[in-house]
Amino acid sequence: MARKKYNYNFVRKPSEGGKEALYMAGASVFLFLLASVVSFAFRGNGGIFLGAAGLFSFLLSGYGFYVGMKSFKEKGKNYRFSVMSVLGSITSGGMLVAWLALFLIGVR
Repeated sequence: MARKKYNYNFVRKPSEGGKEALYMAGASVFLFLLASVVSFAFRGNGGIFLGAAGLFSFLLSGYGFYVGMKSFKEKGKNYRFSVMSVLGSITSGGMLVAWLALFLIGVR
């Protein structure tokens, strides 16, 4: 009878890419809320600086989603307890879709 080989994993380190993705998602959400408030205050006449902040936030959320997805391939990390990777990836992806939808509504 063959022996069973048990794989024990005592690694509790969260992935570094997950932290970065979560920070980028937070910055994107903050810029989205800031742009919404400023646009509402100026009654839709925010100007080019507001558009530049929106474009930067769109790119930031896209890169955050990329980093979050890439963080799942890191070696020696425990993903069961890495809520930051999952939350950062989901939030960045959601903000990417929200910014894209807002852009497409504006083009129409």
